[in-house]
Amino acid sequence: MASLARRKATTLFSSSSKHLCNGTKYSWIVTRGFASGSDENDVVVIGGGPGGYVAAIKAAQLGLKTTCIEKRGALGGTCLNVGCIPSKVRVHSGANRFWKFIFLYALLHSSHMYHEAKHSFASHGVKLASVEVDLPAMMAQKDKAVGNLTKGIEGLFKKNKVNYVKGYGKFLSPSEVSVDTVEGGNTIVKGKNIIVATGSDVKGLPGITIDEERIVSSTGALALKEIPKKLVVIGAGYIGLEMGSVWGRLGSEVTVVEFAADIVPTMDGEVRKQFQRSLEKQKMKFMLKTKVVSVDTTGNGVKLTLEPAAGGEQTTLEADVVLVSAGRIPFTAGLQLDKIGVETDKAGRILVNDRFATNVPGVYAIGDVIPGPMLAHKAEEDGVACVEYIAGKEGHVDYDMVPGVVYTHPEVASVGKTEEQVKALGVDYRVGKFPFLANSRAKAIDDAEGLVKIIAEKETDKILGVHIMSPNAGELIHEAVLALQYGASSEDIARTCHAHPTMSEALKEAAMATYDKPIHI
Repeated sequence: MASLARRKATTLFSSSSKHLCNGTKYSWIVTRGFASGSDENDVVVIGGGPGGYVAAIKAAQLGLKTTCIEKRGALGGTCLNVGCIPSKVRVHSGANRFWKFIFLYALLHSSHMYHEAKHSFASHGVKLASVEVDLPAMMAQKDKAVGNLTKGIEGLFKKNKVNYVKGYGKFLSPSEVSVDTVEGGNTIVKGKNIIVATGSDVKGLPGITIDEERIVSSTGALALKEIPKKLVVIGAGYIGLEMGSVWGRLGSEVTVVEFAADIVPTMDGEVRKQFQRSLEKQKMKFMLKTKVVSVDTTGNGVKLTLEPAAGGEQTTLEADVVLVSAGRIPFTAGLQLDKIGVETDKAGRILVNDRFATNVPGVYAIGDVIPGPMLAHKAEEDGVACVEYIAGKEGHVDYDMVPGVVYTHPEVASVGKTEEQVKALGVDYRVGKFPFLANSRAKAIDDAEGLVKIIAEKETDKILGVHIMSPNAGELIHEAVLALQYGASSEDIARTCHAHPTMSEALKEAAMATYDKPIHI
């Protein structure tokens, strides 16, 4: 069965999984060659976020003369005093968003430590006279972590001889970028091949003005000066739930307002239901199928007017802070793409072929500005593959194998297809599940909420999707990513020895439940 899963050629994963724009007409392979003059680069990267800086380093490692252009004063990120960045200067947002994730993870960990100290330490025999939040110290720790990481990337640029230009870039021609530098000057950067890696920005909502004080984006939510008593989150996607989780654990009363019928609509339905119940146990409230009609900030707080998504009687909801987290849009403002004729779709995404080339010879795009998952690690893979193509090598990115993680507690991680997607394909399949309540490590640390769910093709046992809800699910998922990448069967995982006691044993048991029977339940 295991060998059959690896042998059988299947079309269960879409034929476009290794292509970046379904049905694209840009099918040529384009490269201008490499620079010979001292002033011209082989590769110029606009944007220093996860896709941009990784692309720049990889290009240099392949022997290409490389320059990376980034607006921020520090590589890979926004200024450390994030709350001081007004929405009007969100430029080259790939870097901005990358460091927001680092900010967020630092605060998620800090808030979890506080929550554990307040609610769980005593049951483990650790008693404290009192526990309190020092928000300035928590923010300082976050800033220190990000500052160290920023310096680390600058060090990698120096090590790999990547030229770094600090400024805002825009196209003059397909081979020239005009850069307004942060020092106030201007310089022209020339390149044989130019990669757009400017990321994405917050998607606004009609009639709601983000001031980063009372109505905030993810930027402002990471720099609040005090813990809001009432926080309303508009949007029940990854970022909204993660941000709500941070402030909820620090003491905020969190209400999530979502227009759709479900939270995180891309998540496997069964796992999503368990995840929502978990968040509700943490006192997070949900108002689903609800539309935000208007927001009033004339008083001391914020008053939201709501109505059912299908229409009906309006209600009001009050908050100290409102977080707008309704998704993201590609950031290409000011690049002058139209000047050089780069084509985009209706959503503003740059159209590319399977080698990341646009319709303009020598101009490429990666990350959030092109179709595909808007994830930092996906952008990094794009960056590596793109410069490999430019260097005449073969790159590889498979969007069906990109894992997704919600960094709450517990975390939810997934790769491959959901059960709903497999059903829609009409494929016969089996499901194996294993709860962490039956995992010895999870029970020992008293953190056993969640499960592992594996979906496999019935005939071949080929794994089609894996979904994990647990502490550190984002770490556990990579065994599943590797399994899917190499066409493994559930029996392959089940017959692989896993150390005991570990959380990863739950994945082995779920695999056993998929093709046969688990041992410990």
